[in-house]
Amino acid sequence: MKGILIIMTALLAFSLDANSQNGKPGGKVLVAYFSATGVTEGVARQLSEVTGGTLHEIKPARPYTEADLDWHDKNSRSSVEMQDRSSRPAITDKLAGVSDYDTIYVGFPIWWYTCPTIVNTFIESYDFTGKTVVPFATSGGSGIRKACQDLKSAYPDIRWYEGRLLNRVTRTELEDWINSIYSNN
Repeated sequence: MKGILIIMTALLAFSLDANSQNGKPGGKVLVAYFSATGVTEGVARQLSEVTGGTLHEIKPARPYTEADLDWHDKNSRSSVEMQDRSSRPAITDKLAGVSDYDTIYVGFPIWWYTCPTIVNTFIESYDFTGKTVVPFATSGGSGIRKACQDLKSAYPDIRWYEGRLLNRVTRTELEDWINSIYSNN
């Protein structure tokens, strides 16, 4: 019986290692997120629990105020940043050991139909070449498709998996989504 258990454990370990090496998400997981109002943070926390991943907040060096987030004001900080696609707001709390992670979930709110430029700051702060990166977002009304296209176009050396909008998502829905990533790729 002990021998069978050892063999089954070895086969499971081999299967998990092969799954990670053939491009499917797996291995050590990081859930990084930017959240201006707390909505994306809530989803990121759930995702971290479901995946067993390390949670990391992408923190702006200068926090966003309510006035900064006023998308009706063309002179608000967020409006100005989103009009300048080369904008890279400074971040704090740099993450050590990113190279140890195999799969990185990157979460953000949708701003102007795409990801906030602070997400670009985060991605450009590390070498994600060959890593599996899975975007996820929250939004008051926009989809995630354009954000995913923009990210894939800007960072072609990253192995991107199809992102998903996760508004009011349940734990079961998160589990189903993560399982679909593994089974479809």
